[in-house]
Amino acid sequence: MDTTVPGGRIVLAATPIGNLGDASPRLVEIMQSADVVAAEDTRRLIHLAQGLGIRVPGRLISYHEHNEDHRIKELLEQVNGGATLLVVSDAGMPVVSDPGFKLVAAAVAAGVEVTAIPGPSAVLTALALSGLPSDRFTFEGFLPRKTGDRATRLGDLQDERRTMIFFEAPHRVEAMLRALRDAFGDDRRAAVARELTKMHEQVIRGSLLELLAWAEGEVRGEIVVVVEGAAEGEAPRATDHMASVQALVADGMRLKDAVAAVAESERVSKRELYAAVLAAR
Repeated sequence: MDTTVPGGRIVLAATPIGNLGDASPRLVEIMQSADVVAAEDTRRLIHLAQGLGIRVPGRLISYHEHNEDHRIKELLEQVNGGATLLVVSDAGMPVVSDPGFKLVAAAVAAGVEVTAIPGPSAVLTALALSGLPSDRFTFEGFLPRKTGDRATRLGDLQDERRTMIFFEAPHRVEAMLRALRDAFGDDRRAAVARELTKMHEQVIRGSLLELLAWAEGEVRGEIVVVVEGAAEGEAPRATDHMASVQALVADGMRLKDAVAAVAESERVSKRELYAAVLAAR
């Protein structure tokens, strides 16, 4: 049932992730015709328009993770007043690991029309180039920066059969790949896609151990990491059970006793489990 109310509309539009030639004619058209443009970085939007040889006559509004909560009411008021609101992120499709989800959720709840202009996606481009299974996959965004939180998240993904896709900052790629290797093992296949669609595009494929060796130098550029899912019947690792140890410790049990209890019940190495828990702290 169509529950939209009369008024304007919100258009989510994908922008190039590197190569300006990937800007679609529909993107160019909406940039020139939208009444209001909510951009993650208005300066980058202006730079994009200049690169495309066009101007953006609509009202520009900064819309990013630090202000999106208090921008939503203002933006919806614009749309309810009949405006066409264009929402763009710095690169790729807004909402996907970028601002926009909260606005779309509020718009749907209010019966406001929302549509999209598809286009470049770092997630799908990296997956297609990775050489890893693409029939089933999961996008995990950025892993937590703190070692313990990151280990916990990866522990939750131990049994994930689907190909996993992550974003990461170039200066943290080495630490991330080390955490992935610790969680999934040396031999798990993966790919690092760097500077997609740009002049120096590079895709490095291999085991996590091989990719970690590659990342030990300086890494630059936008990064997407694609990791093969767990194999059917893959043996459990000690790191699979860190959350169980942490839960027992939270309930008051001594760390060594908690490790011994979990190692015995799950039949994993007590030494490896203890080392993993300490590393995650």
